[in-house]
Amino acid sequence: MRALVKPIAGPGLELMERPEPAVGPDDVKIRVQRAGLCGTDLHLEQWDDWAASVVKPPLVIGHEFFGEVVEIGKDVTSVQVGQKASGEGHVVCGTCRNCRAGRRHVCIRTSSVGVNRDGAFADYVVIPAGNAWVQPENMDPDLGAVFDPLGNAVHTTLSFPLAGEDVVVTGAGPIGVMAAAIARHVGARHVVVTDVSDYRLELAKAAGADLTVNVSRTTLAQAQRELGMREGFDIGLEMSGSPLAMEEMINNLNHGARVAMLGLPKDPFAIDWGKVITHMITIKGIYGREMYDTWYAMSAMLATSPALREAVLSVITHRFPAEQWPEAFAAARSGQCGKVVLDWS
Repeated sequence: MRALVKPIAGPGLELMERPEPAVGPDDVKIRVQRAGLCGTDLHLEQWDDWAASVVKPPLVIGHEFFGEVVEIGKDVTSVQVGQKASGEGHVVCGTCRNCRAGRRHVCIRTSSVGVNRDGAFADYVVIPAGNAWVQPENMDPDLGAVFDPLGNAVHTTLSFPLAGEDVVVTGAGPIGVMAAAIARHVGARHVVVTDVSDYRLELAKAAGADLTVNVSRTTLAQAQRELGMREGFDIGLEMSGSPLAMEEMINNLNHGARVAMLGLPKDPFAIDWGKVITHMITIKGIYGREMYDTWYAMSAMLATSPALREAVLSVITHRFPAEQWPEAFAAARSGQCGKVVLDWS
């Protein structure tokens, strides 16, 4: 099969022929049709310090995908050959305290598809049957391929009740834009998105943001005045990993506000803990998707809201055949894009 591989420790990737992965008794093999390009994949291609610390080459990368089940293990009863499926990329142990308590998304022994085990930038990927999320037969392959990042957005956005609340999203990458669409869908009063890229802020506006703020030119305080807000934001969704964005957010939150943080910062940074304490601000870290509450929630919302489906699909701005993976990676690095999808069909 074709596979996009990190062949050795160091920068670069190679599209090469690899044996098809074997199917264990509890596994399913999926013929990949579409695969989304993630920031994690850029780190792996670049081979930064984080990548070097977690990856053991050779490795097939890629973890956002959709395709057709073509083989199942002898003990699998929950998935059938011929069904369409996306994949939960976190493979958990099932025996640690969190797994046994139903908190599998914080398993201490998580193995990630495309990072710790062979992934989905290939013609075929094998995952445990429990990680396969069966999709409707008529699922748009592009939409199915972005369920992983959409799940991150849903997990973050629904961490706190936000119907009728004023919401600020810092970072208009694909997940931040999806978060704005979800906040609009569930009934937030005002949805404001910040970034330094006008291109990405336009995507956020199209997906449902009431107001977008390029913080290189204006401030959140000015945005509040423009919206007629008398108090600060009730909910903050931090998607950028930027210390400056976090500082600006905290300075514009209402007392008692709640913040969900998904964006990973490059380095540690200071937070005004005095303000967090005296303003009684709650800060919650978010990782991945809740297994599998998040998957049920996003499937239900997409099934009942054509507007939300269109908003999520609008985040996909670039599509490339698998053989053009260098161009896909270049587009993703440019910042002048939303979600980039590789076509493996």
